[in-house]
Amino acid sequence: MPALPFEHLAINVSDPVAVAAWYVEHLGMEIVRRGDPPVHMHFLVDASRRAMIELYTNAAAPTDLYRDLHPVQLHIAFSSADPDADTARLVAAGATLVEHLHNPDGSHLAMLRDPWGLPLQLARRTVPML
Repeated sequence: MPALPFEHLAINVSDPVAVAAWYVEHLGMEIVRRGDPPVHMHFLVDASRRAMIELYTNAAAPTDLYRDLHPVQLHIAFSSADPDADTARLVAAGATLVEHLHNPDGSHLAMLRDPWGLPLQLARRTVPML
């Protein structure tokens, strides 16, 4: 069976323009493609250019449903060399802290919500994922 490479994860948000701008400014993502209104799709890649998310708005479905989800149900995870410092920086930029988790293996995970409620994780792992 052929392997299918991951392309992107799409998230229907109420204000993709503002969310994309915040992710660029505060998480170091880069917009690689944009779409016109009314959808305002924004494709963003992470700093490693290995992962891509699409932020858009589509009136055919509700937006921002993730606000009511616990961050362990859904989150976007970013590697962080210093989750405490990055948490403080992101909270100053409008994110909210949910909790810090310190795993038995020494990994440190910070769970936050961006200013629109989307769950984020900052991960400093003892053993890198890749």
